[in-house]
Parts: sequence; C-alpha cells; structure tokens
Amino acid sequence: MNIRTSAWWKVILLLIGGFILFFFLYGLGTIIFESIPWLHLTIPFGIVYGIIMLLIYELLIRAFEHTWSKTLPMNKLVSDMLKGLSVGIFFFLIVTGIMFIIGSYHVTDTSFNNVFFSQLSQFFIVAASEEILFRGIVFRLIDKKWNTIWALLVSALFFGLVHLGNEGVTLWGAVAIAIEAGLLLGVCYKASGTLWLPIGIHWAWNVMEGPVLGFPVSGNVDSISIITAEVKGSEVITGGAFGPEASIIAAVLGLAIALYVWWRYNLRLRSETKTL
Repeated sequence: MNIRTSAWWKVILLLIGGFILFFFLYGLGTIIFESIPWLHLTIPFGIVYGIIMLLIYELLIRAFEHTWSKTLPMNKLVSDMLKGLSVGIFFFLIVTGIMFIIGSYHVTDTSFNNVFFSQLSQFFIVAASEEILFRGIVFRLIDKKWNTIWALLVSALFFGLVHLGNEGVTLWGAVAIAIEAGLLLGVCYKASGTLWLPIGIHWAWNVMEGPVLGFPVSGNVDSISIITAEVKGSEVITGGAFGPEASIIAAVLGLAIALYVWWRYNLRLRSETKTL
C-alpha cells in the first residue's frame, strides 16, 4: 500500500485501525504492569513491553505498506535517545528552576526508593506507546498522505485532547500539552526522522516531572518521588492539580524549543537543496 497514492479513506481507516490496536496494547501493558507487581519488580517489564510494541509497529508497517518504516534505525538508537533524554531532563530542570527562583517550588525532603526503577520502566511503556500512537501513526500517515503542517497540527491537537480525561485537567491544560509537547515531539520526530528522539524526550520528561521532582504527571499523583517539594503560587505558574505541564512556563519553553528545532530543520533542508 502506497500511502501517498492511496485513496484518502483507506489512509484514514489505516490510521484509525492502527490507533485502536496500539491504544489497546498500551492499555493492556498498563493493566499487566499494575496488576502483577512482582513482574515489574523482577524484570524491567515496561522496557521489555515497550520494545515488543515497537517491533509489532515495525512489522505491521512492513505488512500493510510493504516497506520498513525507517523510523527506528538501529544506527541512530543511541545518539537520538541520548539527545531526547537530554532534552527531557533539561526541559524540566529549566521549568523547575524558574519556579524555584520565583518562589513557587521549595524542596522539603529528599529520599531514594527502589520503586524509582519500577517507575522508570513504567514510563517507558508510556513513552513508547504514545509516540507510536501520535507520531508513528497519526503524524506519519498524515504527513505522507497530505503534508507536514497538517500532520503537526492534527497530531498535536489530538495529543492535547486525549489528556482531557486526566485528573485535574482544564481546557488550558489540554491546550498547553498540545503546544509544549504535541508540537515539540512532532517537530523533533520530523526533524530527526526517527521515533528514538521523541521517545527519549517523552520518557525523560515524565520521569523527571514525577519520580524525580515530585510533580503530578499530567494529573497523575501516584509517583513516589526522590524530591518532595512544596508547590505554591498561581496556577498559571504552577499548573495547579494537573502539574507544571499546565504552567505558562512549560508552554512557552516547549513552544520556543519547537520553533527552534523547526527553524534548524528548514535551514538544513534549504542547505541540502542548494547542494543538489
């Protein structure tokens, strides 16, 4: 199946079918993780399950599109994952640093618990699953069939909308997620050509936000964190019950990074065009 030349309705059906399948696998992995505690305490179940999902994704593209996706090149696994992890880590260090400077974040205690490793594994399921769904399926298919701008807008908007079901979310929280994460992850996927970069960003983003810094992760307050902190001040700054993803600081920073990556990507395209 050639996505670009296929009828639009076939592409939409493939998009919906792929999304439903991997949403189911995402939910199944989460249920297994939460209902069999000894499993993720003895092996890094989340990481293993995430890798299996990535393999299934690649094999299904091969089966339906008669080609490999080229979004999971092994020669870029280490470099793009490290870049992504760095972006995710420094993103929340900057957000938290700004909140600390203006008096909205105050550390009250620090302690390390082995549960951290379980959370590290669990958040890999989240990162791998959501990047397959929103970048590997929604973004990639729309980009191939129509164009990159539509792919960016639709995948980012959809990414924000699915968070409306989370605890503590507001309409602004969903919009902020779409701006700071949906656009950023989409641009990084397009610029790198791989899922490794957005998976790395997404993974480090969630781990830093919850298990390390002690914030709610998209409204989820179940994480046991290394740092216990008092968060106070206007919800515009702190994000309120949803966490700093609904903060204007995160929204502006995420948008700024996305615009920078987009500018660098287009600069590279123009440079490559001139050399041809």
